[in-house]
Amino acid sequence: MGKSYFVALFFVSLVFFFLPLINGGLAMAAGTPEGSEKWGYVEVRPKAHMFWWYYKSPYRTQDPHNAWPIILWLQGGPGASGVGIGNFEEVGPLDSFLKPRNSTWLRKADLLFVDNPVGTGYSFVEDEELLVKTDEEAATDLTTLLIEIFNRNETLQKSPLYIVAESYGGKFAVTLGLSALKAIEDQRLKLILGGIALGDSWISPEDFVASWGPLLKDVSRINDKGNSLVKKIKLQIAKGRLKDATQTWGDLENVIMDSSNNVDFYNFMLDSWMESVSMAATELARAAPRKRYLRYLDSLRTFQGGNSDLGLLMNGVIRKKLGIIPNDVKWGGQDGLVSLYLEGDFMRPRINEVDKLLNKGVNVTIYNGQLDVICATKGTEAWVEKLKWEGLKTFLSIDRTPLYCGDDEKTRGFTKSYRNLHFYWILEAGHFVPVDQPCVALDMVGSFTRSPVSTK
Repeated sequence: MGKSYFVALFFVSLVFFFLPLINGGLAMAAGTPEGSEKWGYVEVRPKAHMFWWYYKSPYRTQDPHNAWPIILWLQGGPGASGVGIGNFEEVGPLDSFLKPRNSTWLRKADLLFVDNPVGTGYSFVEDEELLVKTDEEAATDLTTLLIEIFNRNETLQKSPLYIVAESYGGKFAVTLGLSALKAIEDQRLKLILGGIALGDSWISPEDFVASWGPLLKDVSRINDKGNSLVKKIKLQIAKGRLKDATQTWGDLENVIMDSSNNVDFYNFMLDSWMESVSMAATELARAAPRKRYLRYLDSLRTFQGGNSDLGLLMNGVIRKKLGIIPNDVKWGGQDGLVSLYLEGDFMRPRINEVDKLLNKGVNVTIYNGQLDVICATKGTEAWVEKLKWEGLKTFLSIDRTPLYCGDDEKTRGFTKSYRNLHFYWILEAGHFVPVDQPCVALDMVGSFTRSPVSTK
C-alpha cells in the first residue's frame, strides 16, 4: 500500500451522506466516495453527541473460516481523543504529518476510532451536566453507539469486534465489554465480541500507585518510596473516598517528581521536560499532576520531533476533510471537563469486571510496556494476581515465550497464555507501546485478533 494511495484517500474533498441532515444541518454520517472511510455522530442521549471514524482495511480478506476482525480503539484520560491521538499518533493509516504509517494496525484489522466519553475530541454535549460521571455511564453510551453502527450494517456484523484500550481506556473497555455482552444477550446489539485487549491500562489505581516507588527505586531514579501517601490512598479507596484518593494521587505524583528530578511518568528513561509522547513543554514539567495529565489527554501537541501540532491538525485540515463538525465545536474543547466529571470514578478499580469477562469466556489480552511508570508492569502484575478466575493459578505457573520481530534475533518481549487470558511484556516500550515498539505491537495484534494473512 503506497504513499499515493493514502494521500489520495486523505485529500478526497467530496463526502457523501448516509442519513438526512438533522439538528439544523448536523450530518449523522459521511465518508469517502469509495467507502474506505466512514465517520459520523451518534446522539447517544438527547443533546449528547459521540463522534466515530471507521477505516476499512485495504488488506481485508474474505475467509469463510477466519473472518476479518475490527478493532475498536479506546483512548485513555479520561478525556483523550481516540480519533486524534490513537489514530494519528499511534495506529491509524496516517501519522500526524499526514504521511503513511507502515505499522498501521489496518494491516491486521479494520479500525474504529471513537471520541469517548462524550465531550472528548469532536464529541460534545450541549449541556455540561450531560457529561458522564462513571465508567458505567460511558459504557452505556458506547453500547448505544455500537448498536447504531453495527445493527445497520450486516457486513460489519460478520466481523468479530476486538476492543483495544490504552491507559484509562482499559476501564472503559471492561465496562463496555460487559455492557455489550448484555446487549447482545438481550438481542439489542448485533455483534460478535472477539475479545478485549488492555494496553498499559489503569485497571487498579491502588496497585499502580504502590508500584511507583519500588519501580523507580529499583532503576535508581529515587531513594524514598513515598509509602505514607500510598497507605493514605489505599485507605481512602477502601473507605470509598475516591475523590480524596484522586487528590492524594496528585500529591504522590508531586513527591515522585520532586524525588526523581522530574521523571517522565510515561517512560522512566526520560525526564518529563524532554520531547516525548507524554510531555514536550518544559514549563509543565513541575506543574500540578492534573495539568500534567491533561497535557497527555489534551493534544500531545509536539510529538517526537516537535514539528507537528495535533490540535492545529484536528481543528484545521482534518476538520475540513470531515465536513460535519458543528461550527461551535472545537476538537478537545471539552476534554478538561470530561476529566473533571469523572474525578469520582478515577481511582475506582475494575478488577472485578476483568474477572467477569474471563468467567464469561471472553478472550482478555493484557500488554504492558517495560518502561511505563503511570501504569507500570509491576502494578499490572499485582492486580492480575488478585483475579479470582479459576485458571489464574495455572496461568501464573507457566513459563513465558520470548517475542521477536521478523528475522531480528533481538528479544522484543515475552508472552504467555492460558485458556482465554493472554499477557505480553513489551521490552523497551513505555506507556505508548504501538509508538515505541510498532513491529512487536503489530505482531501481537495479529495474534490476538487471529487476523487472516493477506495476500496483497
